Amino acid sequence: MEIKLKYGIDNLLFGMKEQDVIKILGKPDSSYKDEDENVVYVYNSRKLRLTFYKEEDFRLGYMTTSNPIVKLFNTSLISKNWSEVYPILEKNKVKYFESDTIEGILSYFNEENWLFFHLDYNEIIKIELGAVFKEKEDDFDWKF
Repeated sequence: MEIKLKYGIDNLLFGMKEQDVIKILGKPDSSYKDEDENVVYVYNSRKLRLTFYKEEDFRLGYMTTSNPIVKLFNTSLISKNWSEVYPILEKNKVKYFESDTIEGILSYFNEENWLFFHLDYNEIIKIELGAVFKEKEDDFDWKF
């Protein structure tokens, strides 16, 4: 599973509809609506959660994974120390991160790529990525 910044993961692209994702991954193990009435698909064996935004005609807008095979810049990320991963990100021009700690979980956020890394005990445990906005606009830059 390769993260493609601003695009998605593998052949899952931001902007896909539910039926497009089902054609690729099959039916989810479970699904639910979040507090904003967005539809969330859960794929247990892939350790992948996909969110379809209600206000965007249920387009795929957000992905969350803790899958140990997920890669970015050809590097596995889950269970790696931040000190191992950050130099790779920086080398690939992903280097401005805000950080926050909630209940012992340290999170790093890169707004340009709408990319989150969540760490526990200094190891990456979860990655989130979202669709980005078009430059100087309030519309999403859908890739599908």
